[in-house]
Amino acid sequence: MPRRDDISTILLLGSGPIVIGQGCEFDYSGTQACKALREEGYRIVLVNSNPATIMTDPAFSDRTYIEPITMESVRKVIEKEALLGTPIDAILPTLGGQTGLNCACELWDQGILQEHGIEMIGADREAIRRAEDREAFKKVVDSVGLRNPESRTASTVAEAIGFLDKIGLPAIIRPAFTLGGTGGGVAWNREEYEEIVRSGIKASMIDQVQVDKSLLGWKEYELEVVRDRRDNCVVVCGIENIDAMGVHTGDSITVAPIMTLSDKEYQYLRDAAFAIMRAVGVDTGGSNVQFAVNPENGDVVVVEMNPRVSRSSALASKATGFPIARIAAKLAVGYTLDELRNDITGNTSACFEPSIDYVVVKMPRWTFEKFPEADETLTTQMKSVGEGMSIGRTFKEALQKAIRSMEVKRFGLGLDANDRWLASTREGLKSVSGDWTVPEWPPAEDLLVRKLSVPSQGRLYYIRYAVKLGWPIERIRELTGIDPWFLDQIMELIDFEDQLMAFERLEDVPTDVLFEAKRLGYSDPQLANVYLGSISTESILAVRKHRKSLGIEPVYKLVDTCAAEFEAVTPYFYSTYERPYRIEDANGESRTVVDDEDRVG
Repeated sequence: MPRRDDISTILLLGSGPIVIGQGCEFDYSGTQACKALREEGYRIVLVNSNPATIMTDPAFSDRTYIEPITMESVRKVIEKEALLGTPIDAILPTLGGQTGLNCACELWDQGILQEHGIEMIGADREAIRRAEDREAFKKVVDSVGLRNPESRTASTVAEAIGFLDKIGLPAIIRPAFTLGGTGGGVAWNREEYEEIVRSGIKASMIDQVQVDKSLLGWKEYELEVVRDRRDNCVVVCGIENIDAMGVHTGDSITVAPIMTLSDKEYQYLRDAAFAIMRAVGVDTGGSNVQFAVNPENGDVVVVEMNPRVSRSSALASKATGFPIARIAAKLAVGYTLDELRNDITGNTSACFEPSIDYVVVKMPRWTFEKFPEADETLTTQMKSVGEGMSIGRTFKEALQKAIRSMEVKRFGLGLDANDRWLASTREGLKSVSGDWTVPEWPPAEDLLVRKLSVPSQGRLYYIRYAVKLGWPIERIRELTGIDPWFLDQIMELIDFEDQLMAFERLEDVPTDVLFEAKRLGYSDPQLANVYLGSISTESILAVRKHRKSLGIEPVYKLVDTCAAEFEAVTPYFYSTYERPYRIEDANGESRTVVDDEDRVG
């Protein structure tokens, strides 16, 4: 289908200030949308209260208003544009996070959009209601033969208390029309339950919360889905939470692709996501559908859906090279997936589902030290202020990369200056300040139980300590709810530490062992700390010089959306460690390669 010529000016709403729960990922998505629509010749009017965002750069829109994203402010913008002789024809509400979506809904509900003849494109008001209104979404899920958690919606505390007797505690409270779980949480007692319900009703745009029977301990997955007006649907990326249900996705370490589902189970979620998107009625664009799976018997329930681009959409875009927001913007103005090209390959259609041959790990970043009165316990209400994304050939490598990207003076999973176990194996560990300290080791059993069973920002490191102390994987799984596959991966990393610690000097480490350390994601600072006793510029450079002398250097591999099935025109790269190998061509001649897609660095 050709682009729409009956509209010329499109209004975009940003996400406003960068606050906890509504981060800068929406600036990334909104900027993509502005660029995509201007390429098509549309006039773009942007409203965003945050001048620090990239999307408010004058180059990205024809007119930018630095105004609050409220119904009244946007109404004035609409009226001013009409007076200037450049009336707005359409509003794209799905690129500015929950703030932009809610504001567009208010404009429709108050009749302002209808009064000025402005059309909602991408997702209309009724589709948004079916996805965001908890009661309406429950009916949608029932209509396609899928299961919801046992739940009930409530608009008053009294209604919610009446349901509590049926489902018992703990209970999960989810407000409607909010982002980042704002106003929600997990209630463990009646007093807490009433407080969270009251907070959730206040936070909701429609004064509504959904109370779910506890799914704590279930595994959580989400699929990023894109649909066009011809009903072409693609899954851009499947994402798995390492933490079990009960921790908001924004506060959980997440992994792509999905690791712990069989192909049959994944296809079931894929079909379910398509069915939900169609039933909700999102005509064009990207949506995020979340599922919970019971690890004991494989039962699946639908948790929720976001009929807009989300933080996870930004992650999926970067992880796969498939620009969800850019594609969604073009779909909203009439194109279909088969008509749009993949910008990275240059010759495949956007209907081609991305395929990745690497592992992506997203790790949240918290700053609880700046909020001393904040509760560090992680629940369904998001508390992280940002996140980092890493790419590696294996989960182990990507995990260690993600840890050091947090900039919290940790350079991987252990073996650095914050490692209590390593400190306990020496006479002392010299800190940056020059003091010699021997941290308490081992940690008390009750402390370990608490750290493993209560989600918090440091739980990953206490899992390592528990393994070091010989705790069985099954006990750790029961306390954390983390899938055994991930725990096995962590245990394999910890087991490898014994190989590294078997040598006293860096020069004594065999080349194969040092190469394997780099392949598993160990950083030069970690190796410097193990063999040279400090993490300094000099010691790090000494490790780097030594490994380079042994020929241990990174190679660079492609992020091309198609796992090298097609030639990439504009790919980007990630570094990793792999050895070259010999191949023979049809004439029997051999040559050394790392991979057909590699560039050796």
